Amino acid sequence: MKLARPVALALMMAAVTAHPAAFAQETLKLTVGQRGLWDTSISDVGQRAGIFKKHGLTLEILYTQGSGETQQAVFAHSVDIGVSVGVMGGLSGYSKGAPVRIIGTEIIGAGDLFWYVRNDSPIKTIQDFNGKTIAFSTVGASTHGVVTAFIRQYGLTAAKATQTGGPAPTLTAVMSGQVDVGWAAPPFALDQLDRKEIRQIATGNDTVFKDQTVRLLITNLQTLQNRKDAIVRYMRAYRETIDWMYSDPAALKTYAEFAGITEAKAKRIRDDYFPKSALSPDRIVGLDLIMPEAVNLKFIAAPLTKEQLTELIQIPPRN
Repeated sequence: MKLARPVALALMMAAVTAHPAAFAQETLKLTVGQRGLWDTSISDVGQRAGIFKKHGLTLEILYTQGSGETQQAVFAHSVDIGVSVGVMGGLSGYSKGAPVRIIGTEIIGAGDLFWYVRNDSPIKTIQDFNGKTIAFSTVGASTHGVVTAFIRQYGLTAAKATQTGGPAPTLTAVMSGQVDVGWAAPPFALDQLDRKEIRQIATGNDTVFKDQTVRLLITNLQTLQNRKDAIVRYMRAYRETIDWMYSDPAALKTYAEFAGITEAKAKRIRDDYFPKSALSPDRIVGLDLIMPEAVNLKFIAAPLTKEQLTELIQIPPRN
């Protein structure tokens, strides 16, 4: 039976609304710090599972060695979204006039980041870092903030924060004796820990970063102004992917294939290092502590005002 024109039009419009991917896909360009980590994989594994496509999005993802590189691409508007940007770096960029806006928390707490030494090292505690070289990824990254906090909180006046890039080159630097204390995040260096080639000394939660927003999701101001609907849909798909990663065993398989590890190791990483609550993107946690600490660590000259924070933090609401 032939449908009347108004009815057919209404049905077509309903289909478009319900399935944005049924017609044109919109592309978003992302920079993401550190390929292979559970938390930084959300966009990639969500795309592999078809979740972002369902929301009418195709993601072009470029991986970096740390949030220093990630955020600079966003500041320059070379990409639309930056994933896993250190909160201190994000605040610093905004305070210096960078056209950046926060669209979500990437992770709360820093228990996934750990610092280690070779098994034959005399270093046993954080206090023993004094006078040694301590690795971080890139300037402005969460690892940079943690190392700076180690130095200040534990009075490590003779320690030297040393930029080493990602976990793989950092491990090489530690094992070859170029750096005393390395950094890593699962799945990197777990095998070396299990084989007792290295020893974990501390995590990022041994600093003020525990229970605070540590890394961010950011966008460029121009992107937010001109493509707000795409940003809103990205955040919907991002939240949906997190729910899927903690509820469907297929997510472990997808992540394991993406990271090049076993499903057993994928489950260990998720369950031991990344509680689902830590990945909630919906609010910035601990601002009352983050702001003065950003001043103490010299990322910003003065606390941001309420008006500045309102302008900076523009997280799309959860529907």
